[in-house]
Amino acid sequence: MPKHEKNDVELLRTWTLPPAATMGSAVRSKGIFQELQSRLPTALKKALVLYGGDIILAMPVREKAAFNAAVAILAKAMVDVENLPVIPREIQDILTIKAGERHRWLADGRLPSAGTRTVRLNGRARRITFHIFDPKVVEDLLDRGAVDEWREEDAIAKAENRRKAAYKAKLTRSLKTAGKTKKARGEITDEPASQLRGWEEFDVDGLLR
Repeated sequence: MPKHEKNDVELLRTWTLPPAATMGSAVRSKGIFQELQSRLPTALKKALVLYGGDIILAMPVREKAAFNAAVAILAKAMVDVENLPVIPREIQDILTIKAGERHRWLADGRLPSAGTRTVRLNGRARRITFHIFDPKVVEDLLDRGAVDEWREEDAIAKAENRRKAAYKAKLTRSLKTAGKTKKARGEITDEPASQLRGWEEFDVDGLLR
């Protein structure tokens, strides 16, 4: 049982998170729990706990009115729990991807965004904005193994980019070498007439007059 259980706790209500909502992710389960918790009044937030795959509301019998109010809020939220947006850390856990991959696939359009959300960090004035994802889309990506396909595509593209970079570097070196050779030939051709071999003999004989 959760650590909140005490002798005076008599009111309990449990909701089991469906697999379609968690998609096998403990991170997603925690995210859903935190979303449900945020919908409760501040005084009741600590009465809600996550225990495995269960959401448990535990309160003293003397707070029956508040308990019933909390049950109504949570029951309504649980109806639509499978459609709660997936946040970055959740999609990374569900699809087993890294943050860099998420950013790259978002940027090139392979990972479609369902919009953005702005939140304030606990105890801080600063707000952060991040992309959220449609759970149905995430489930589809998971089922058809899209991540493996994308990684293979990225590997092919990376190899092609390396090949192009190597060719470009080789071409640049060739052009530099050709330029140096041409310059050297030009220096030989442009030497002053007085420095050419045999020039003085021609001049002495008057052949250049």
